[in-house]
Amino acid sequence: MKSPLTVTFLGTGTSQGIPVIGNDHPVCRSTNPKDKRLRVSVLLQWAENTYVIDCGPDFRQQMLREGVTRLDGILLTHEHSDHTAGLDDIRPFYFRQGNIPFYAHNRVFQSLHERFAYIFETENKYPGAPTIDEIAIDKDSTFSIGEKQVTVVEAYHNSLPVLGFSIDGFTYLTDVKTMASTEMAKIENCKVLVINALRIKPHPSHLNLEEALQFIDKINPGRAYLTHISHLLGFHDEVEARLPDNVFLAYDGLQISITS
Repeated sequence: MKSPLTVTFLGTGTSQGIPVIGNDHPVCRSTNPKDKRLRVSVLLQWAENTYVIDCGPDFRQQMLREGVTRLDGILLTHEHSDHTAGLDDIRPFYFRQGNIPFYAHNRVFQSLHERFAYIFETENKYPGAPTIDEIAIDKDSTFSIGEKQVTVVEAYHNSLPVLGFSIDGFTYLTDVKTMASTEMAKIENCKVLVINALRIKPHPSHLNLEEALQFIDKINPGRAYLTHISHLLGFHDEVEARLPDNVFLAYDGLQISITS
């Protein structure tokens, strides 16, 4: 029997996080801890294995908060800054462990080479820079991390392809606006679905709440969690109270378990 998968929501906010800098929206002024959202990411743990999906600008804070001391690899959904800007903060793990494996589309690695050129230098590399092992994946990939097999799913963030990941019936998707029926078929009836729900009003590159709930109905998971949330979705407790019985609003620090 495989070890159960524990998922910790490191961050559940959109690219600006909540509260938004200088914003006096009521949700940004909320004192409810569940209304405080770092940039979106999850921690995957089982047995002695620890992986992270996406490493945004709050990566260091998230690792400290959860007491993570070892990192076996990072899976990247796409190249946008709120999902990759924490790349340099893998250094403490690199200094202790050596190269850190990264799983991403080739296009994402090309973007990282441009934005973090000092990390990818092959000659005269700065001695304090980390080194990563680049493992290219795409929508047709399956690969193993520890004893777990990962199935890759492709969606579109407006016109940008983004990757999602399905592990032991746990499916993680973010920054989704559309998905081909062939990709949706990969994750139908999964145990747990995580999907973005940015706000109430429609958005050109993200699902809004209504669209996210329609997407959940099509996939028909055992339960679903909403993430990549902006302050414009509303107060956590008020939104949660209006959701279907098997749909929940994720929050930073929430931990769930999936048995295979």
